[in-house]
Amino acid sequence: MSIPKEPRQLMINLMYLVLTALLALNVSAEVMNAFFSLDKGLKNSRSIVEKNNDQIMASINKQAEAYKNEINEKYRGNAKQALQISADFSAYIESVRSTLFEKAKGPSKTDPTIPKDIRNKDITTKMFVNDGLGAEIEAKIKETRVKLLALADNDKDVEASLPLDVEALPANTNMKSWSEFKFKQMPIAAVFPILGKIQSDSKNSATAVLNYCAVKVGGDDIKFDKFTPALSADKSYVIAGDKYAADVFLSAYSTSADNVSISVNGSGIAVKDGVARYETTTSGVGERSVNVSINVRNPLTQKVDNYSKEFKYEVGQRSVAVSLDKMNVFYIGVDNPISVSAAGVSSNDVKVTASGVAVTSEGGGKFTIRATTPGEATLTVTGGAASQTFKYRVKRIPDPVPMLGAKHRSKAMPNGEFKAQGGIASVLENFDFEAKCDIVGFETTYLPKRQDPITAQNAGARWNSQIQDYINKAKPGDAYFFDDIKCKCPGDAAPRNIGGLAFKIR
Repeated sequence: MSIPKEPRQLMINLMYLVLTALLALNVSAEVMNAFFSLDKGLKNSRSIVEKNNDQIMASINKQAEAYKNEINEKYRGNAKQALQISADFSAYIESVRSTLFEKAKGPSKTDPTIPKDIRNKDITTKMFVNDGLGAEIEAKIKETRVKLLALADNDKDVEASLPLDVEALPANTNMKSWSEFKFKQMPIAAVFPILGKIQSDSKNSATAVLNYCAVKVGGDDIKFDKFTPALSADKSYVIAGDKYAADVFLSAYSTSADNVSISVNGSGIAVKDGVARYETTTSGVGERSVNVSINVRNPLTQKVDNYSKEFKYEVGQRSVAVSLDKMNVFYIGVDNPISVSAAGVSSNDVKVTASGVAVTSEGGGKFTIRATTPGEATLTVTGGAASQTFKYRVKRIPDPVPMLGAKHRSKAMPNGEFKAQGGIASVLENFDFEAKCDIVGFETTYLPKRQDPITAQNAGARWNSQIQDYINKAKPGDAYFFDDIKCKCPGDAAPRNIGGLAFKIR
């Protein structure tokens, strides 16, 4: 392309080249971000595999504890070793990830989980190829694979399903080693999911060994040598007139064997999938009992064993309770929290209506009361078939205590300490609510020693310039009087007088 002579056309061409470069950079950024999205996805998958491995290990432990013998103990030990080997290998790869993260200049400003220098290829080439870390990882993979296979008796099926392996180099590559093929000239962003994939392979390889050990310990056959009746009630406390319902079942029941019969209070009830449903209508108030009898027939010996147990439940009446979370009165101008409950009723189904105050539901049986006028408030609580009314007093916030500098009451005060104060404060003592009363104004009388008094008005809590001048003149023997102190608390329509203060300077 020839260079245009016209300056305007030259500028257009240059802008086009810059735009093309920016577009290329945007595509590159999207690709780099995709690598980290893939890495996060692998991490989430590893968490799922770890939980699955923990469940398999718990099952192996349970079976080995129930049937103690040398074989079960051997493969329980093998399963534990497999988890530890996988965990050690994954921790080793995690240390490699941490080192790479640091060499990539640490966390970026936009996302602390992603390093700054994500496009750098020289760091990965030097670290994994030139410095030999890739070869070290390769050796670790081979060593870990051998250890895991040994725990599965080098079983061929397990070997074929073990994903942790060093794959052969493709025929069309000019790379000389596995580490070159994996890491040479790879941007840092691409190496993180590669390492994550290796960690995932180790977790999945441990799963293959655990599954092998689980079959050796107990296999898919469910065996039982101890039975106990169990009863799972919908409610352990029911209301008179309601039905009492419970699931009666034999723990560790095998659905493949039809060898269980259940009776409650002498009457047989149908069993389905090892569970019998028992229902009865309750009446009266007090404790009730259910006698459960379960017969279990051994499918091999035809011997019948009986297991019996008595279960108890309580029958009561509906009641409603209201608890004021802070004080047994509603205060004007603040949030008054209350807790409401109704026996036998979900907290989400309890409703509160009010007169004289406003009520707001916060969920879970919690409500907030807002009051505006002194007097009496009535709350009506309903839940299920229950309804009850409660009456409470509504009062304004009690008078705060005036203080000099939120600390000092009327007394003699050193000259320097007195001059350090900035104004009058109002303090709500022994009041459990979050509330603040603001000083509106007061009258100040300055009585110099052996002189006539001087009086001035002050608006607000802090000294005005005139009062500050009186304060600055304080000397031993002088007296100060702060009278007609007015403040305004939340909910007040007009300021209230909270008294006065007197100080003598010494």
